[in-house]
This record gives sequence, structure tokens and C-alpha cells, in this order.
Amino acid sequence: MLKELRPAFILVLIMTVLTGLAYPLAMTGIAQLAFPGRANGSLIVKDGQVIGSELIGQRFTRPEYFHPRPSAAGEGYEADKSGATNLSPSNKQLVDSIIERANALRADVGDRRIPIDLVTSSGSGLDPHISPQSAFAQAARIARARGLPEGDLYPLIRSHIEERTFTILGERRVNVLQLNLALDRLAKDSSPPR
Repeated sequence: MLKELRPAFILVLIMTVLTGLAYPLAMTGIAQLAFPGRANGSLIVKDGQVIGSELIGQRFTRPEYFHPRPSAAGEGYEADKSGATNLSPSNKQLVDSIIERANALRADVGDRRIPIDLVTSSGSGLDPHISPQSAFAQAARIARARGLPEGDLYPLIRSHIEERTFTILGERRVNVLQLNLALDRLAKDSSPPR
């Protein structure tokens, strides 16, 4: 009996070392060498302080900022609550929440068509991106809140549009946190000297 157990135990030990230690350490090392920013979470640093990640959405509610998609992961885009609502398109609760969000946005976007991603949450509930149409739809509200000409925001939005991955995957998108940081820089650059 011991004769049969010994090779099995040795094999389990070898596989544990290979797949549990060697492989993860090798992949981590390669990722750190090849893609250090991405391997560390694509963190965004401002004034020496980590303020977010390019990969996880953040809540912006003030009128002078671009707002992200609604989150199904809670009010603060908590990563531990990631997930969709799992409500069917015919579910009354989902329909009512979309209508409520659309009515709240109507004052911001005026007669413009409300982009669907401003009233529906993403599959993960943590999406850091909005569509370019959603960014352009919010420009009037932000211009009013910041006292800027609306036309000044259009080139800023255009410069932050990310193309489809490998030209075929996904959709064109805008990272909300990156756009809001650029918006703060634009406001700082356009303010009169004191």
C-alpha cells in the first residue's frame, strides 16, 4: 500500500510546486518585465497619490464632471460586489430604473438622444468607460457648471476616444477618470492668471 502511495504523494508535491509556485512566479515576473503598469493594476497617480485605476469605474456626481455608467455593483463601484443586475429586459424593476435615470438626465442632455449606456449598467457593474456619444451628451451640463464654452469640450473628448481593440474587438470608448483629469487640467490652463 505504501508502495502505491509514495509515487502519488511525490507527484502531488511536484505538481504543487510547478503549478502553485513556479508557474505563477514566472508569469508574474514576465508580466512585471513586459507590462509593469498593467501588471500592477493600471493605477492612476496624481500628485504622488493613487487616485484610481484605468480598469475600474468611479462615481462622479458633481455637475462639472463627466458621469460614468450606472453601477450594479453598489453606489461606490465596489469591486467585491461586481456583477450585473441579472434582470431580464422585460423586468419592471429594470424598466422603471431606466426610465427614472432617463428622466433625471433629460435636464442635462436637453433634446439630444440619451445614449443607452448612461441609463444601463455594464455586465460587471465596474465599467470605467462610456461611449463617445455619452461624453458628448454631457458636454452642455459640464460647460454650464464650469463656465466654459461647450465647444471647448469637444476637442478634449475627441482626444480621449479609445479605438476598438485590434480594430475589431469592442466599441470606441472614453475612460471617464482620464477624461475628468484632463478636464481639470483644461480648466486650470484656461483660468486667467492671478
